[in-house]
Amino acid sequence: MAAWPEWPTCSTTSRRARSSPPPGNAICARLSASSTRAPALRSGASRTPTPALPSCSGGAGVYAVATLVYHALGRSDYVQPLGKFRALCAVCAPVSFLECGSDELFVGRAGYLCAALVLKQKLVQEVLTPAQIKSICQAILDSGKQYAIKKRKPFPLMYSYYGTEYLGAAHGLSSILQMLLSYHEHLKPSDRELVWQSVDFLMEQEQNCNWPPELGETIERENELVHWCHGAPGIAYLFAKAYLVSKKPQYLDTCIRCGELTWQKGLLKKGPGICHGVAGSAYVFLLLYRLTGNSKYIYRAQRFAQFLFTEEFKAGSRVLESIYSLYEGFSGTVCFLIDLLQPNQAEFPLFSVFV
Repeated sequence: MAAWPEWPTCSTTSRRARSSPPPGNAICARLSASSTRAPALRSGASRTPTPALPSCSGGAGVYAVATLVYHALGRSDYVQPLGKFRALCAVCAPVSFLECGSDELFVGRAGYLCAALVLKQKLVQEVLTPAQIKSICQAILDSGKQYAIKKRKPFPLMYSYYGTEYLGAAHGLSSILQMLLSYHEHLKPSDRELVWQSVDFLMEQEQNCNWPPELGETIERENELVHWCHGAPGIAYLFAKAYLVSKKPQYLDTCIRCGELTWQKGLLKKGPGICHGVAGSAYVFLLLYRLTGNSKYIYRAQRFAQFLFTEEFKAGSRVLESIYSLYEGFSGTVCFLIDLLQPNQAEFPLFSVFV
């Protein structure tokens, strides 16, 4: 593969880049390594992003990354963006605060809870109060119940994003349920049961070790999506979390099947990234290594990493629109390559199941 491009000196202006979540662990480390970037970040974080976007791709993402970078630099004023992050809880508490769908990962409540998990992990402290966590979780639950009843679903929780009933990690049911399981101790027993029923329903939608992008679709082999955003490589994280919480072997078995499909079909032609690229596929193997300790998954992750540097990949991969972005571009790929050096600590950026 050609040499990595130089680190960008300004942010990309494409819509897709703006709609992606903020950088993960390795990218935060890169920012933190250069104190000359701190003034620009501080200037951006001091402004108030549109409060109607308390999500990973809106204000919450800006404040979360600013908090992480300030903290990594040893700055005591990391509490300022952290306070602004906390304040956004009130914005996304109303059940229908976004017309397009208030609960998904990139622009909705699941993303806000996901960012709070990352902050908790890195700061080693709770960043939201129990009352705040309960209010957000309850809004997600109420939203899912209302939609399921309205659409007469045979299961208790369902959501839509721009009118589409997605199942995958990027916009769909799996990542929403994953966040609810991540905060399961804050849920009422009756609501926890609804979450588990929905997890099991999603498991039943499996088609030959994969899931369709939308509820009710049949997977066509020639158009099958095996991506983190849509398909088994992303849905695996829900079942990993379900296994870690419940210790029930059927969830680990489902994860393993996701990994087998990814090994067979995960060398993608859509770039090196983690959303719908080779690195996103390979992260499943690092997840399975942490879950099982089986070294074959390290081997598989290494083989996918090697593929990134082949002429075959260069010739067959499409041109990237957002070359530096975390999800489509090289930033997420760098995170994967760094995690390959420390597999015992590896985790998909901003999407840990081990918190």
